[in-house]
Amino acid sequence: MAERTQYEELARELSAIGAVKRDLARILPHDCPAGSAAVLTLLDRHGAMRMSKLAELLSVDTSVTSRHVTHVADRGWIERSPDPGDRRSRILRLTPAGQERLDELSRRTSRLLAERLGDWSDDDVGGLIRLMTRLRTSFGDCRSTGRLPHPNEPTTRTPA
Repeated sequence: MAERTQYEELARELSAIGAVKRDLARILPHDCPAGSAAVLTLLDRHGAMRMSKLAELLSVDTSVTSRHVTHVADRGWIERSPDPGDRRSRILRLTPAGQERLDELSRRTSRLLAERLGDWSDDDVGGLIRLMTRLRTSFGDCRSTGRLPHPNEPTTRTPA
């Protein structure tokens, strides 16, 4: 097990990840803020879903999710259709225009990461991916529950 000082240093490094996230947010087009990009990404990754599931995956309140959904729907990047199982609910789907926007965001992100990590080896980048995935898994999938699990609570670990 790691020493306390290592965990303290890890906590400092994780706090500093905010700078990386801010740089990634700066490359987003003005009409597609981070919340909108997250909606598009999750619909692409998980497919069509209800707003409640999207809010769960975003780990935010439904009212916040609704604002993000309205933003992307107004731009034609997603469609909202009646849920056949519950007419009060809507199913959200990525549109071809939304897929195009998401592809552009992916190109921008990949370009920035390639620029900043250009002096890293493929093994280093792969190692970072594996360790970040492992870290997220160790905390449980807090994106789907909206909270961190209690240390003694069993978790269902699913890759994201």
